[in-house]
Amino acid sequence: MKCQRKEENLEKCNCSYPGCPRKGICCLCISHHKEKDQLPACYFSDKVEKSYDRSIKNFVENYDR
Repeated sequence: MKCQRKEENLEKCNCSYPGCPRKGICCLCISHHKEKDQLPACYFSDKVEKSYDRSIKNFVENYDR
């Protein structure tokens, strides 16, 4: 899939997973994590995201208002 906004998305993407083929292609990232009952990196703080635990439980436990 060709994403017209990939470069713009990359400026905001905090995914630190090395070699992620979906980085900057939000529609693919969201679909991938939805299939696994997870949330994408952008839902997490940078510190929490680095754990690679993208579970909804981890999000709820670490949500900072």
